[in-house]
Amino acid sequence: MTVQDGDLSIALETKLTPELIEEGFVRELISKIQTMRKENGFEVTDRIKIFLSGNSKLAEISKRHESEISKIVLGDSIEYDKLDGFTKEWNINGETVSIGVK
Repeated sequence: MTVQDGDLSIALETKLTPELIEEGFVRELISKIQTMRKENGFEVTDRIKIFLSGNSKLAEISKRHESEISKIVLGDSIEYDKLDGFTKEWNINGETVSIGVK
């Protein structure tokens, strides 16, 4: 997309790359986990354990970004193919996953 105003032209690339799509999944996972922390009454400083189950695509994405996710949500660990604690099923960009926080 290009917009021009007199001598000034601005071009914007709107194509979603695989990297941007993956970043979107990471941001949504973080958002859902933060929502679950709030719904479960965790204090802002509480450390948690995270559980992901039921979606291999999101598990692989989470594994690649585990350090970033854990840092933001104060997670001590992320376990896969297992659920524990407060659990909820989510639809993240068309992908269904169950998440648990404890």
